[in-house]
Amino acid sequence: MNKSIKIIINYFLAPVLFVVLCWSLYQQIIHQPDLPAQWKHIQQSWSNPLCWLVGVLMMVNWGIETQKWVVLMRPAEKLTFYNAFKSVLAGCSITMLTPNRIGEYGGRILYVQPENRLKGISLTILGSLSQLIVTLVAGVAGLIAMKYFSPHPQPVFEHVPAFMENILLGTSIAVLVVLLLLYLNVHWFVVWMGRIKPMRRLMNHISVLDQFSGKQLLRIILLSFFRYLVFILQYIVMLKVMQVNVDWVWSAWILSVFFLVMAMAPTIGFLELPIRATATVELFGMYSSNVAGIQAAAFGIWLINLAVPALIGSLFVFGLKLIKEK
Repeated sequence: MNKSIKIIINYFLAPVLFVVLCWSLYQQIIHQPDLPAQWKHIQQSWSNPLCWLVGVLMMVNWGIETQKWVVLMRPAEKLTFYNAFKSVLAGCSITMLTPNRIGEYGGRILYVQPENRLKGISLTILGSLSQLIVTLVAGVAGLIAMKYFSPHPQPVFEHVPAFMENILLGTSIAVLVVLLLLYLNVHWFVVWMGRIKPMRRLMNHISVLDQFSGKQLLRIILLSFFRYLVFILQYIVMLKVMQVNVDWVWSAWILSVFFLVMAMAPTIGFLELPIRATATVELFGMYSSNVAGIQAAAFGIWLINLAVPALIGSLFVFGLKLIKEK
């Protein structure tokens, strides 16, 4: 590769990515509904020890995801925990700039050896699949709990027709069954892909998925489950900090539906944060009249769980040579 092109990629592209990420985060913040009231809520909460607990849980959250990435990459490459951590946060930074976070795949492989990067994409997809399965299982359970066992007689979504709730429930169950069969039978997926002529040249990178035993797949999905529990706990604590007084059991069910909606909703760039705030108010509004607190909780979780890690990850990308000399 031409030396000048290498210089452009290594010393120009990474800073540009950093600037674009900062701009994207700024756009998401300024488009947040009722931003002044939410910011005031968050500023008042800094002295609350529970708010700092949410920050500690953020590290637990990304620590679990890092360990999952170490396990996922083991058949292709042995990553140290530190390099895996940088890889995960680099993925988090780039994913903030792409629709439905598909940029995670490109971000993570920056810290993988060049010969293993296509394998890394396959392994990232497997990890995302495990997290989506957990989200779907919990989301379906939450929909059923809210639809049939809620102490409030209102529909799950106040401004959505009842038949749409049934479509969401039916679609979620159907997708869950398909993805669960795919995840548990990843060997047959690899075999099937090998029979498709255009895909045969990629088999060297896809066949890495065939190296996971049932026990390893179970371990990966358990790590995804523990990470999901951390998400739920963080949100419940943040709602408590913002004085949204909803029973913690029902908060967990509501949040499971919220994460299901966010997993299925098409989002891009600065639209994600307003969609998060709107969905949270739609779901929690039936149980609490503290709309400002509900929005502030959504904003706070987004800042702690996504914006801060993305900024840290962008610094890792900033200091990385994307094209090496050899």
